[in-house]
Amino acid sequence: MNDSPSLPNGQWPELLPGWVWLCGAGPGDSGLLTLHALNALRQADVVIYDALVQEDILNWAPQAEHVYAGKRGGKPSAKQRDISLQLVDMAKEGKRVLRLKGGDPFVFGRGGEEAQTLVQHGVPVRIIPGISAGIGGLAYAGIPVTHRDVNQSVTFVTGHDQSGETPSSLNWRAIAQGSQVLVIYMGMKHVERISTALLDAGRPADEPCAVVCAATTPDQQVLETTLGRMASDIANSGLEPPAILCVGRSVLMRQVLDWQGMMAGDSPRNLDPLGRGRPAEAS
Repeated sequence: MNDSPSLPNGQWPELLPGWVWLCGAGPGDSGLLTLHALNALRQADVVIYDALVQEDILNWAPQAEHVYAGKRGGKPSAKQRDISLQLVDMAKEGKRVLRLKGGDPFVFGRGGEEAQTLVQHGVPVRIIPGISAGIGGLAYAGIPVTHRDVNQSVTFVTGHDQSGETPSSLNWRAIAQGSQVLVIYMGMKHVERISTALLDAGRPADEPCAVVCAATTPDQQVLETTLGRMASDIANSGLEPPAILCVGRSVLMRQVLDWQGMMAGDSPRNLDPLGRGRPAEAS
């Protein structure tokens, strides 16, 4: 019996045999799933899921076969080509296929590649967006990616490319100078190289930074540091991926917006961490 939450009354799309739905599972907390994702889980014959998808989410599809296709840096992982072609094969067998990916499938999730492969093989697809860790994960840490007194832009960057190295195509100087807040996915492995590139491009060593590990899950940990100390502080902390790195003054807002800490009984550390000198509601 499927004991997942009931969907509101309405005309929900049907996952038909031979279709593949590429769906974002969000950053971890199952409560951050969309209703379209829940609808897909309840209909699928097979769920092909990534490493960051939590088990309690899979429990909402007890009728489906669960196939692990996780990719974790430095560990044995399925090849992307094999995953894409497996989706094609299962669809061609007439199965209702749900490809469940952590975060959003089109944000550093290779969902675009998988969808293109499916379309090229004549397999119909539907895309279900999800909450990306670079937004939702930071929100759970009490860090807004935009704040009127901090930034009018935010840049999302991946910390490694297909080879596992820092992307050679990135212009770190332009990135450093072009956006007040940077959100870096999959950057822990190369954090020293990344932070050095940003410092060399003129970002200040005392710029606030945060590292959010296992975002939105019960294992979430947050390290507050500075750009100059980030690499050494991570090394000394023992923190492990998956993690989101945030560089910029919006990190200071955690001092007043650490809502999980406040739920646990902690008091805000600073009601005016940006030093505005006036109430937040004042223009």
